Amino acid sequence: MALLHFRGRHGPQETTNPEIEAFLAGYSIEVMPRTAAKVDDFRTLLPEGTRVYIAHIAGTPIEDMVATAARLRAEGFEPVPHFPARIIDSRATLADWIDRYRAEAGIRAALVLAGGVANPVGDFANSMQLLDTGLFDKAGISRIHIAGHPEGNRDIDPDDSMKNATEALLWKQKYAESTGAQMAIVTQFAFAAAPIISWAEGLARQGIRLPVHIGMAGPAKLQTLIKFAIACGVGPSLEVLRKRARDVTRLLTPYEPTEMVAELAAHKARQPDFAIERAHLFPLGGIKASASWAQTHGGAATRPASPPEPPA
Repeated sequence: MALLHFRGRHGPQETTNPEIEAFLAGYSIEVMPRTAAKVDDFRTLLPEGTRVYIAHIAGTPIEDMVATAARLRAEGFEPVPHFPARIIDSRATLADWIDRYRAEAGIRAALVLAGGVANPVGDFANSMQLLDTGLFDKAGISRIHIAGHPEGNRDIDPDDSMKNATEALLWKQKYAESTGAQMAIVTQFAFAAAPIISWAEGLARQGIRLPVHIGMAGPAKLQTLIKFAIACGVGPSLEVLRKRARDVTRLLTPYEPTEMVAELAAHKARQPDFAIERAHLFPLGGIKASASWAQTHGGAATRPASPPEPPA
């Protein structure tokens, strides 16, 4: 269902697609401490209460992570720090990080994942080992999010079978059932709806009932997206970018996820029980660009908490 365009006094305008608007309600976004520092006030970009994930890249001081979480909490958002297993050297370090986040930023949610480094620095190699410590449950962190890979992940399944990934999701679902944790799958970004729909339907057939927050790349230059996609192991949907790169009429215009979101939103509208619950934006072309795209297509639910004053 395409966006409708009409011309007003100030040029072309767009009306929101109600299916996309519903799909983007309650979307989340991801930042790093260094990218967050470039934003003067998140309230001018994001709706009040937006869930903001804080990516923890190897080498980032925990002090910077905690300070970013505390700032987001103070501005009225829900910080969700990453806990990458392979960069946490011990149970004591994990306990210290959790304590700091709880004391200084009042976190109630965490994204627990293996992390992007090849070799663990200490005791933990995967997210299940982090969860098995019991420290999140003990600290009262009631919402646990985990990673999902709609197009597979060769670090997990070198044979592209998704066998190990599926077994891990089933283990985590049992963890959620035994602890009462609110759990959701937050996925790697992709560029086509069909592989996402197929993967989500496959989860249901495997008995995995966890809600999915689907990852998507926000507006960005094509070259930037191709670089990130290759680095992150994006699978078949990478062809969407390659096809766009071959079209000289679109080569210089930024990619936007609108077409993919429209397909997912329409599928969700037809099948309300579809596992995808929310959208998660990776702002690969900048936080402001992603927030602006969400505001354009998401209607009232995506309006920022404190819209900037219009120029005089």
